[in-house]
Amino acid sequence: MQIDVERAKKVKSILVTLPKPENDKSPYFTLAEKYNLKLDFRGFIHVEGVSAKDVRKERINFADHTAVIFTSKNAVDHFFRVCEEMRYEVSAEMKYFCISETIALYLQKYIQYRKRKIFFGKQTAKDLEDVLKKHNKEKFLFPCSDVANEETQAWLKENGYDFTPAVLFRTVISDIKDLKDVFYDIIVFFSPTSVQSLYENFPDFVQNNTRIAAFGSSTQQALLEHDLILDIPAPTPVAPSMTMAIEQYIKQVNK
Repeated sequence: MQIDVERAKKVKSILVTLPKPENDKSPYFTLAEKYNLKLDFRGFIHVEGVSAKDVRKERINFADHTAVIFTSKNAVDHFFRVCEEMRYEVSAEMKYFCISETIALYLQKYIQYRKRKIFFGKQTAKDLEDVLKKHNKEKFLFPCSDVANEETQAWLKENGYDFTPAVLFRTVISDIKDLKDVFYDIIVFFSPTSVQSLYENFPDFVQNNTRIAAFGSSTQQALLEHDLILDIPAPTPVAPSMTMAIEQYIKQVNK
């Protein structure tokens, strides 16, 4: 990782712009303990469900679909919530395609995992390519938010899959104004909307010595559009995860 020498100051505190994990297994806790860091989590955005009434207005009939593509746990939660609100019983023949094993296993919250047809990739819809090719005659439902994963949709469209995007939840900017006088050495972003939240809550935000970490090209682009300095990008070939990228940075500046 190339580091700006002038900005290479010791890291003592990190703010992750996500809600605090429900358990202590997050790699961020391991990182904080290893390097004696002050670590805080705060969701800059949150999700609100779209009502079944509003979904019906879109004239999307779940029963017309033979498979579902899930790219997040939120998508899983809101799909089954809307099904319940609509009193729609999901067929036992429904096929589930998940971008990761973590999301596939999360389905156990709602269905009998071993009795269903479930497929998963490593991390993106493209990872599902081989599996999807064998099921290209399916009619897919793609539960998503109002700021849907455009990369996944573009890929499905390019490859000629028959899919219907269904906006089942919205991404909403959280009120984080109480953070005004709190300063961190690193702030970690995961979405363009969380960058938008920063400026809606703090229009006069000045980066100064705060290092910024960002996961994903769209998040990184949003930072650059605000003329912010991106100090820690991820994923990279040597740091596929955000925590790995942060640790590599800390190793260099906390000498």
